[in-house]
Amino acid sequence: MRSSVLRSVTALAAAAGFALAGLTLAAGSASAASGAPVFVQSDAPGGNTVVAYARGWDGSLHQTGVYPTGGKGGVLQGSAADHLASQGSLAYDARHHLLYAVNAGSDTVTVFAVHGDRLTRTQVIDAGGSFPAGVALHGDQVYVLDALGGGSVQGFERVGGQLRAIAGWHRSLGLDPAATPQFTHTPGQLAVTPDGRDLVVTTKAGGQSIDVFPLGHDGAPAAAPVVNAEPGAVPFGFVFDAHGRLLVTEVGPETVASYTVGHDGRLTALGQVPTGQAGTCWLVGAGDKVYASNAGSASLSGFRADEHGTLTALGNTATDPGTVDAAVAGDGRYLYVQTGGQGVVDEFRVHADGGLTRVGSVTVPDGMGGEGIVAL
Repeated sequence: MRSSVLRSVTALAAAAGFALAGLTLAAGSASAASGAPVFVQSDAPGGNTVVAYARGWDGSLHQTGVYPTGGKGGVLQGSAADHLASQGSLAYDARHHLLYAVNAGSDTVTVFAVHGDRLTRTQVIDAGGSFPAGVALHGDQVYVLDALGGGSVQGFERVGGQLRAIAGWHRSLGLDPAATPQFTHTPGQLAVTPDGRDLVVTTKAGGQSIDVFPLGHDGAPAAAPVVNAEPGAVPFGFVFDAHGRLLVTEVGPETVASYTVGHDGRLTALGQVPTGQAGTCWLVGAGDKVYASNAGSASLSGFRADEHGTLTALGNTATDPGTVDAAVAGDGRYLYVQTGGQGVVDEFRVHADGGLTRVGSVTVPDGMGGEGIVAL
């Protein structure tokens, strides 16, 4: 099993082949680009940025601005198309109209106020650990996943309109800080369950587990997680379906697996479906459908989840090289996927049967290897 895991992550590795932000709306594109915005993080080591796009009537993206985060992007050792090797590094808080971006190279998190497709930077705060790679939101609580130094979670609260770290909400993941390559042995994602009861973290090849931290009434994570061991699986990205079930990409067997999360934090496996692709790492939901990004095969694999959590394969769709993080527009009609090999975002129309039709693509400034995308 270890050899198959190494083959999978090797395929993933080979997949890729401060000024004020100015408005850069192209002449004549304003009328075409009138839809909800899409935000893309560059993760550029020389200076991280969030690039804003307006969505046209046909789903095409039109750049409207480039916003410096005030921090630097980071690159994990061994990474190619996926410098953060994580899902959820850019997160939108719809309740407060805020966008959170990680600055992995500066160990900070940036908060932007969102005004349509325009951003105003309001805060840059210490991440509470080394190499922040993911953000999870629930109410007034914010949780940051720090990838290096053995991996950790730091909890924050919004107080008086500002983010404040809670000293007692720091939790170590206990991974080997010296394990290499870094991009396969660091945590993949964290998110709060839809019912707000638990904080879920995937540890990829570093821990081969899905860790569940029960949350207190005040949002404090339990002192230690319930560790659900997944030997050989390399769990990475995940989403929750309409029934609160956990759907996870597993890079080792190249599958999408479904689980229920018990009240005791234990997972019950419901099944898994192979993608038949290489480097199956990221996952995004669109109603009853999910799409897995296969960095090693430059493709998206679609699945439909029924009321029992059973997944049915819908086929594969080709993308540009190095398929990584993805987002679905709020109306469910369009899917946008970062392809880190060349720093391109591919645009797709989502059909009722789950099929995808290519609309076009845009090149993100300084976006090679970048991760983090949000579609409103």
